[in-house]
Amino acid sequence: MSFEEDDTVVLHDEHSEYDGQTGTITQVMESMFGDANYTISFEDGQESGVPEDSLELVDEDEVEDDEE
Repeated sequence: MSFEEDDTVVLHDEHSEYDGQTGTITQVMESMFGDANYTISFEDGQESGVPEDSLELVDEDEVEDDEE
C-alpha cells in the first residue's frame, strides 16, 4: 500500500523515538530503486526516510473520534 501526503499514520520502528506514535506524512520521496520513503511529522518532531512497511494507515474516522 502506498501513502500520500497528509495521510495520518502510525510508525512501527523499534529503533525510532517515535515508535507507536501517530503522525502525518509531510513528504513522499522515491528512492533510485523506485521504493517510496516518507517524512512523518509528529507533535514534537519528525522522522525522515521511513519505509512503507514501517507505517500503518490510521482510519480517518478514528482520528475524528479522538479529536472530539
